[in-house]
Parts: sequence; C-alpha cells; structure tokens
Amino acid sequence: MKKYSQKISAFVLSLILVCTIPPFRTDASYEIAGICQVQTDVGNAGTVKTLDYGYDNNTYFSLRDIAMILKDTGKTFVLDITKNAVSLNTGGGYTPAGTENVPWETSENPDISLRRNEFKVNGQKVFYYTLIMAMPSGAYDCFMMAADLAMVLDVDITASGADAFQINTQVPFQVSPAALEQAGYFYGVNGVLVGDASTGEIYYQYQSGSAFPIASTSKLMTCLLTMEALAAGQISRDQLVTVSEAAQALAASDDGVIPLEAGQQITVQELLLGALLPSSNECAFSLAETIAGSEEAFVQMMNRKAQDIGLSQAFFYNSHGLPSFTQEPIPAKRQNRMSAEDMFRMVSYLLNVYPQIKEITSLQEATLPSMELEVRNSNPLLRNMSEVTGLKTGTTNKSGACLVTSLAADDGTTVHDLVVVVLGTEDSIERGRVSGLLARYALQVFSVGAEQSDAAAVPRNLPRNAEAAVDWILRSARK
Repeated sequence: MKKYSQKISAFVLSLILVCTIPPFRTDASYEIAGICQVQTDVGNAGTVKTLDYGYDNNTYFSLRDIAMILKDTGKTFVLDITKNAVSLNTGGGYTPAGTENVPWETSENPDISLRRNEFKVNGQKVFYYTLIMAMPSGAYDCFMMAADLAMVLDVDITASGADAFQINTQVPFQVSPAALEQAGYFYGVNGVLVGDASTGEIYYQYQSGSAFPIASTSKLMTCLLTMEALAAGQISRDQLVTVSEAAQALAASDDGVIPLEAGQQITVQELLLGALLPSSNECAFSLAETIAGSEEAFVQMMNRKAQDIGLSQAFFYNSHGLPSFTQEPIPAKRQNRMSAEDMFRMVSYLLNVYPQIKEITSLQEATLPSMELEVRNSNPLLRNMSEVTGLKTGTTNKSGACLVTSLAADDGTTVHDLVVVVLGTEDSIERGRVSGLLARYALQVFSVGAEQSDAAAVPRNLPRNAEAAVDWILRSARK
C-alpha cells in the first residue's frame, strides 16, 4: 500500500512529466519561448529551450539541447532534423549544430505549427507530435513533450524544482495511472480501462462504468458479427459484395473514406480491411448489408449481441459510429454509446473467440486488390510499440478522440492480450499520448505486478508531504 505522501509525489511527477497543469489562459496562436534547467543523474547539465504550445505549461523541449546534455551518457542519441522530418538514433555521438544549451536567440515568439512530421527512431517510423522550426542561425531544431521523449528513450524524467528537470538515465520509464488521476490528468478524458483480456483482470479504471459516445470504435462490434458470420459459413472472406447505392452515398459524403461506387464488387476481406484500418464507414455499412440484408436489421443484431455478452451500458444506432439522425422535422442527433467496461468486455470476447482478427488490426497498411487502393492503419501506437496488435480508433465531435489498443504480452507459457480503452480525449494528440502511457503501464503490471509497478513509479527529489506538494503546484500554476 502506497503512503499518501508517495502518492502526492507521484502526482507532482505526473503533472510535470506530461505537462498538464490546466491552462490558465488560452490563445488561438500561442507559442511562448522559455527555458528550463536540466541535469542528469551522472552530472551532465545545461539550459534547455522550451515552447509552450497552445496554452501555458503545454511544454515542448528542444531535442538538440537534450541531446547535448545526454552526450557521453548511457542514453546518448544522434539527431538529423530537416524542415519536415526528424531522425533520432540511439547510441553514437551527437554532433552539435551550434545552437545547443543557450537561451533563445530572439525574444520574438516563433511562428510555427504543431503537426505530425515524419519521425524515425532507429530507422523505424513512429508517430509522435513534434514542433520543427528553423532557428535564426539557420539550423533546424525539434521540440518534443517530456513524456514522449521519456517513452522513446526509456528514461525517468522528474521535476527537481521550478523550471528544473532531472533525467535519470539509469532508471527506466515508469508511469502510475493512480498518480495521473490524482493530478487531474484524466479530467479531460471520458473513460479509461486497462486490463488483461485473456484473464479478465483489470489493472486500472477511471469512469469506466459510465456510457459515452464511442464513434468508430463501434466497428469492433461490426467486426465481431462479421467474424461470427464467417465462422457460421454464412459468408466467406473471398465472397464478392456488390456495393449498394446507400453505401455509395455514404462514401460520397464528407464522412466518406474509400470511394465505393454502386454496382462495384469488393470482397468481404477487403471490406474488413477497409473498416478496421482506415476506418471506412462505407465498408462497415456494406458488411452490415451483406450479413443482415439491411443496416437496420444489422443494428438489431448488434444490440442483441451486446445483451448476450453482458454489455449493460451499450446501445447502437448504426454499424459505423457516425452520428445518427431521426426523421423528425427537428432531428435528434444520436450516437452509439458504451462504457469503458463494456468496451473491455466486448474486446475481450472478440480477442478470445476470434484472435485471428489481429491478423488485420496489426497491419500498418494493406492493399485492396479490387480497387488497387493502398490503405493505412489509423492506430498510431502500431508504429510506436512493437507489442501493439490493434485495435481501433474513433473520433466525432461528441465522442472526442477514442482508441482501443491491444498488446501481446508473453508470460513464458502463454501470450496474453492486454487491452487499453481510452474514450473521449481532447484530440488525436492526447489520444495517442494517454494510450501510450497506459499501454506501457499495462506491460509494467503484466511484468512485475501492480504494487511493484506503482511503487517503481514513485519519483525522487519532489515534495514529500501534501502541504508542500500543493504549495509547489500552486506556485507553478501562478507562474
């Protein structure tokens, strides 16, 4: 059992590590340049340039500055940064560009935009959100969040004071969801659950019993019913499906993903690939029509299946997760909904009964031969963690950004399916970061157990009592 003072310390670490002190002011275009002091556990130290993007304390750190500080440590890395791409290779000697560990060369706020630039770690493409900008000297620098950098380098980063951080190169990255929750990190998230789908054990949950809109993660139920139809011999993977006019209309709408045309023929396997990888609404709709004759009949099957497997908070209006409108003069706007608990239960059923679904959801890209079309998986964690095997993203204005992640974990005898459910984050950036943190927590718990994992995540060099911690947070927020 952790002591309260340890929880408060973990609280402060998490607050700093993921840079989530609530915004005290916002601006449509807000990039404030600053600096902080960073030192390592082996004595290296220096000034690191920072950018607060969008709002206060949404802080990104200069990779060049940190690379210079970590030079000659066990966590050294080499950087190659261009206008639109970053390559980070661990090991080797960093070559300075001449801008490292000095304050900003100008007092003007930089004109930059946050975007998903091409980012490679040891030659492999990964998905992290970064800021790339040209420094006045002409060299490019890249700015990254501390939490993302800690995950990439597998190091422990703690706050040692106001505007001061320590990188513990000999301590692996750890995360405590309980500390994040206490810090308020999940206040902007609808529901969260982390567990082992193979055993049913739940590692962590937050607001997991309340139903929320689930957007395109609804397609996992569509997929489940498709797998059942395949298993029953009702349909086959190579069966040709003729695209209906209704499917074409959906494809032609603003929510269209794959340009299906009425009369066109496409296989069930291709429809599964389209629904699960790029999240094609028209592919999910076509599967529904193929299995049940109409989407209306298929939705009834979805709701019956939800009841059969004990989903107490689930209700479906369509096969894909887009808003569903009634036919009234003033239409109601409804969305498929489910709790994180229900999602975990449904995904556990899917993975245990039809594990072959991971053959699709683990693909980073695929080809739809009938259309000669390349499609890409929308799940960012597939690029960031080798253990990830799926499963599904989803986003609408009402649902926020959702992601259901599955990971393979081997206990030496059996490979378990770990599952992370994250519903309703602010945007796709936070969806990936929250899911990435919790996915690493799932692997931690599977490896060493919940108590040891949480104990290892308790930081050092931070206030050790509640009063000091709260005072430190308030001072940081005011600043």
